[in-house]
Amino acid sequence: MGTAEIIDGKAFAAGLRERIGAAVGGLKAKYGTVPGLAVVLVGEDPASQVYVRNKGKQTLESGMASFEHKLDASTSEETLLKLIADLNADPAVDGILVQLPLPDHIDSQKVLDAIDPEKDVDGFHVVNAGRLATGGDALVPCTPLGCLLLLRDRLGSLSGKHAVVVGRSNIVGKPMAALLLRESCTVTVTHSRTADLPGECRRADILVAAVGRPEMVKGDWIKPGATVIDVGINRVDAPEKGDGKTKLVGDVDFASASDVAGAITPVPGGVGPMTIACLLRNTVEAACRRRGWEMPEL
Repeated sequence: MGTAEIIDGKAFAAGLRERIGAAVGGLKAKYGTVPGLAVVLVGEDPASQVYVRNKGKQTLESGMASFEHKLDASTSEETLLKLIADLNADPAVDGILVQLPLPDHIDSQKVLDAIDPEKDVDGFHVVNAGRLATGGDALVPCTPLGCLLLLRDRLGSLSGKHAVVVGRSNIVGKPMAALLLRESCTVTVTHSRTADLPGECRRADILVAAVGRPEMVKGDWIKPGATVIDVGINRVDAPEKGDGKTKLVGDVDFASASDVAGAITPVPGGVGPMTIACLLRNTVEAACRRRGWEMPEL
């Protein structure tokens, strides 16, 4: 086991959910109603079903209203878009989340674009992406927001630090870079085509790995004492556990990295739990903005 401090995302997320629960109680006492989150699931994808169940459970546990819409895999794009239009118009719904991936016959981008940007608690709408990129008031994608909260908790001010983001997806890489710029970091975005990727990573005070390749980032890619945030969730074979068994690993080789880093998130138990907690936080934020409520300190 390495010398790095383990960043316990599970414990931090539990604390954040508690604060959200208290804030929701306060909003109910003050305004007589609570924020509402609608989650839409199309089809039978087992991983998505687990996610949706957890989201619904945690929404209710935090005192908010939960609206679940489970649609058959054969549901037409037209029917789904009609549901979203109804949810956009529903005053009880503050946040709308469509669980991805959607079945092949449905255009995901079209569906995400149909969500009212003020209710887009996933932060994927082009309006929110644009607001984030230009320093406006955006609803921010949940995973990068969770990473940022963990970094702030660990480091305090991030100003002046060199941050390297590995991965350029619209879901994590790009919004993560925008958030770090907003915190006055110097940001380098790297990806699979980057020349000398290990060398770029070694310059980072903060390294965020979100590339979707199991254990790609090795210990000798890390600057001694750096803070490492591992966003990857990869299922790999684990013959040591028995025939046909698997385990979850991140994008960082945890064993070698934890010998060098100052602090590191584990997989599982690091960034993962933060995602749903930040979804709840975004729902509270969306409700406060839409309804003209004062946003509680979270």
